[in-house]
Amino acid sequence: MNKTIMHSNFAEVTFGSYGNKTMDDVCKMAANLGYDGIEFRENPPKGPSEPSFNEYIAQIAAAKKKYGLSEILFGVSVRECANEDKIVRQNAINTTIEKVKLMNDVCGTTLCNSFSGAYWSPIKTTPDDAIEYHGSAAATKEDWELTVDAFQQIAKELEKIGVKFAFETHMHYIHDIPVSARKLVDMIDSPMVGINMDFGNTVYFTDHPSLDETIELYGDKLFYTHLKNSIPIPGTTQRMPSSLCDGEINHRIYLAKLKEIGFTGPVGIEACRGGDRTWFAQQDLVYCKSVMDSLE
Repeated sequence: MNKTIMHSNFAEVTFGSYGNKTMDDVCKMAANLGYDGIEFRENPPKGPSEPSFNEYIAQIAAAKKKYGLSEILFGVSVRECANEDKIVRQNAINTTIEKVKLMNDVCGTTLCNSFSGAYWSPIKTTPDDAIEYHGSAAATKEDWELTVDAFQQIAKELEKIGVKFAFETHMHYIHDIPVSARKLVDMIDSPMVGINMDFGNTVYFTDHPSLDETIELYGDKLFYTHLKNSIPIPGTTQRMPSSLCDGEINHRIYLAKLKEIGFTGPVGIEACRGGDRTWFAQQDLVYCKSVMDSLE
C-alpha cells in the first residue's frame, strides 16, 4: 500500500498558522489518525513565538521520531527562479539548496512538493480567478528558460543527497496544467525532478484532460499525488470543496489507475475546506485506505 501523507493544512487555523498547536501536536495528530507522514510548509508557522527555520526543522524531526512517522515532506517554492536580477535569482537557488539539505539531514526528507514563481497575465485587469490567463499562459520564453536553468542547478545538488522534487499542478504557476507540468520536467531532464499530480486543482480549468489521460501523460515522472475533491456549482465557474468520496472526482478510479501503472509513491491527502479539519483528515484517510485495501 502506498504511504499516506497528511497535508499540514489539516492542522492549521489559517494559512501558515497552527494557533496554539506545536509541531509535536501536529505530528501526534497525524500518527494518531493513522497517517504515515506529513507534508509541512517550507517556512515556520506564523505567530508570536515563531521559531527560526533551524528550530522548526529540529522540532519536526523530534516529533517524527517520537510518534513513529516514516515520512516528512516539505513544500518548497523558488519564487525568484526567473528573476531578471542575477544576484537575487542565484541567492534564491542557493538558499533552496541549503534548506533542502537541512531538511534531508535533520528530518530524513527525500521528497519535496515544489513550485516555481507565480506568473500573472500582463493585462492588469485580468481577474485573479481567470486562471487560464495566468501561470503557464502568461510565462514568457525567458521565464521558461530561467526556470529550467534554476531547477537544473538545484537538481544537480539534489542528486547528491537523494532528494526528489515534484512540481504540483497548481493555478498561477508555470506548472499549472498537465501539459505544462510535463513540459517543464522534460526540459529540466533530471531523474530527481517530476510531478505532484493534484487533479483536484486541474478540474478547476475549463479545458483539461481526463483523469486517465493525465496519469498517462505524467507516466514515470509521477512522483507524488495530492488528493482533494470538489463539486461544480451549476451556472457558475466556481466549485464547492468536498470530502474525497463526495465530489466530482472518483478516487476509486483514480487510485485504481495509479495501481495499474505501478505507482509506488506517496499519496497525500489535503484539506480544502473549513470546519472540523481533524474529522475531515480522519474521514478522508479512512475512505482512501478502504479503497486502496480493496485494490490489493
